Amino acid sequence: MGKQDQTLSAIFETPTRSDIRWSDIVSLLRAVGADISEGRGSRVRVVLNGQKAVFHRPHPGDQTGKPTVRDVKDFLIEAGIEP
Repeated sequence: MGKQDQTLSAIFETPTRSDIRWSDIVSLLRAVGADISEGRGSRVRVVLNGQKAVFHRPHPGDQTGKPTVRDVKDFLIEAGIEP
């Protein structure tokens, strides 16, 4: 996966990073087989391995904040995806 492996590692780093691009997170989620759909406003619905989550796409920029990175990490763990 290359770039996706780097993104996955970045999500699991401690302390939590705040410089991960949202587009890289979406690319990772797609690469591991997630179903992604747009919700209302900035919401993004994700389903992976029976787990469901709703995340808020960052705006106006593409940098994902620490709370969302933590939520994505927790979601990936619940879905059985870890580095």
